Amino acid sequence: MELLTKAQTDFSWIQSLRRQIHRYPEHGNQEFKTAALIEETLTGLGLKPRRLLDTAVVCDIKGTSPGKTVALRADMDALPIQEETGLSFSSEVPGMMHACGHDFHVAGLLGAAKLLCRAQFSGRVRLLFQPDEELDGGAKRMMDAGCLAGVDAVFGAHVRPDLPVGQVGVRYGAFYAASNPFTIRLHGLASHGAEPERGADALLAGAQLVTALQSLVSRRVAPTDTAVLTVGTFHAGVQENILADHAELKGILRSFGEENRKKLTAAVEAMAAGIASAMGVTAETKFTWGYPGILNHQAETALVERTARALLGEESVTVLAAPTLTTEDFGYFLQQVPGSFYHLGVGGSAPLHASRFCPDEAALPVLAALHAQVALAALEK
Repeated sequence: MELLTKAQTDFSWIQSLRRQIHRYPEHGNQEFKTAALIEETLTGLGLKPRRLLDTAVVCDIKGTSPGKTVALRADMDALPIQEETGLSFSSEVPGMMHACGHDFHVAGLLGAAKLLCRAQFSGRVRLLFQPDEELDGGAKRMMDAGCLAGVDAVFGAHVRPDLPVGQVGVRYGAFYAASNPFTIRLHGLASHGAEPERGADALLAGAQLVTALQSLVSRRVAPTDTAVLTVGTFHAGVQENILADHAELKGILRSFGEENRKKLTAAVEAMAAGIASAMGVTAETKFTWGYPGILNHQAETALVERTARALLGEESVTVLAAPTLTTEDFGYFLQQVPGSFYHLGVGGSAPLHASRFCPDEAALPVLAALHAQVALAALEK
């Protein structure tokens, strides 16, 4: 409880940082103002932050004696959304908004840094301020650049409006889905609408494919597993009386576990080729191998659960019964070192990625204290 009390004392300081970041949201890999503010803040705490990549910031907080190294991560980028919250500190960048709480994440981790600077511990805590979670996986690039060198465990959190303010959600094992965006291009032959037998209708083949793809999850995935396949765009044709000679479908496959991931991507490609052949057209399917999903480690998740219960009270922690089909590139870190990702409730009526998303700032000191306490507990493990 001591760290939580200290974090609450620091509330105005953390809140001010969050509001500065919220006013000036930045696109992935363009978080220059945010990175500069992070560096200025950490330097003011007597720390020595360093840049890794253009906008990533890494900073070690050294304890009084050697020991383990534990990493804490916060993502930094915003979304191309026009803010409609009406807040006095609303985004001043047209068409950009912190609608996924990354401003909260950064401020919370800076709050944890301030707490850890005043704590006594052995080892070191590495702060990872990560760019570009929303688009191209800044976690992977940071990892490839060596941000986890010497790290024994890594932890991160995401704010959630569907949990009450200050409520912590932990999940053992599979937590976030892997993602595989895909594009299917169908190539047919145009003809006059009055003479369809002279052509090969790519639009009709695409329509059949959109419907058929929905059977893959219900028939190729065990009912006890989870996956979802979304076709989000379908473009075909140029005029009402001409059979379309091409069609393009774009979608995303979300799944858990490498076996299902590989099985379903292969099934999409096979179904596209089969339906195309039956309809007299050809298919070209391309997948992007997206984020790997989050698979929380057992021991580290148990540590988060114990720590959160001790810090916040038994009633403030929920073991989440089901995974989420959203994606998060924190999973890259967990492929290299053990760790855990957890949720923190921020209340509010609007969901993530909404123009009216407005998390309750009362959760800021909770996030700061929880990050700091988890790091200290992991160092003592």
